[in-house]
Amino acid sequence: MAPDSKIYVAGHRGLAGSAIVRRLRAKGYSNVVTRTHAELDLVDQRAVREFLGRERPEAVFLAAGKVGGILANNSFPADFIFQNLAIESNVIDAAYRAGVQRLVFLGSSCIYPRDCPQPMKEEYLLTGPLEPTNRPYAIAKIAGLEMCWSYNRQYGTRYFCAMPTNLYGPGDNFGLESSHVLPALIRKFHEARREGKGSVVIWGTGTPRREFLYVDDLADAVVFLTQNYSGAGLINVGVGADVTIRELAERIGKIVGFQGELVFDGTKPDGTPRKLLNVNRLLKLGWRAKTSLDEGLRRTYDWFCANEAQSRR
Repeated sequence: MAPDSKIYVAGHRGLAGSAIVRRLRAKGYSNVVTRTHAELDLVDQRAVREFLGRERPEAVFLAAGKVGGILANNSFPADFIFQNLAIESNVIDAAYRAGVQRLVFLGSSCIYPRDCPQPMKEEYLLTGPLEPTNRPYAIAKIAGLEMCWSYNRQYGTRYFCAMPTNLYGPGDNFGLESSHVLPALIRKFHEARREGKGSVVIWGTGTPRREFLYVDDLADAVVFLTQNYSGAGLINVGVGADVTIRELAERIGKIVGFQGELVFDGTKPDGTPRKLLNVNRLLKLGWRAKTSLDEGLRRTYDWFCANEAQSRR
């Protein structure tokens, strides 16, 4: 991509999309195109085709989609599979029709089997059953990956899927009923400290292990990949290390300043026992994450405190 290349970022108001826009602009890309949901509904096939046919960007970052934690996935499985399938199908096909040769599709580590060998290599995809609590979302993401492969094979495009681990950072969703575990814990501990509560209840046993990637590192990685990755397949993006949910909660409690008790509710689902990505392909290309978990947590908590009113959704 040249500095003046027209680049469309789908989902620019979301956690990943907003970070990608920040990174592109910081790298000197001056022609970044965005549209809000009110301006362009990505579920509307005709609208997406007309938009990309008119704009004809040289590259597309597909970071749009419906996302959420265990509760949201369990409560709205039809919404998760329909909206994600529609968005990725519309954008990928319309990008091809508009002559876009380079497209980055953001997947999710939940596409790997529930009991996948650890750390998870790219070739482990489709080798076992998925985690039931997020299967609709995972199947939609797998379909998007297959679309990229299929268009590459049939039409000679260069679309690839960046498969990030669990993301967090500025702009995250901190809603207790719709967010992922890390932002939900930040909000729980923050409110418990402010209200003087003696304990915080955490879903599950605290034993599952999760890997967390600061979102600005993800943005740096995907921009790096567009410049340095000549392949057209799947590539994992992570830090190569994980922590238990208990360890994560203890770190967040310390950063927030909560000194009460952690109570784990074992009647609630744990989800996948472990999700650690093998990032050797990315390391061999010369990229590694720069932000430690503690530093990322501090930055994220600072952002939450500064934007608490808009974060309570």
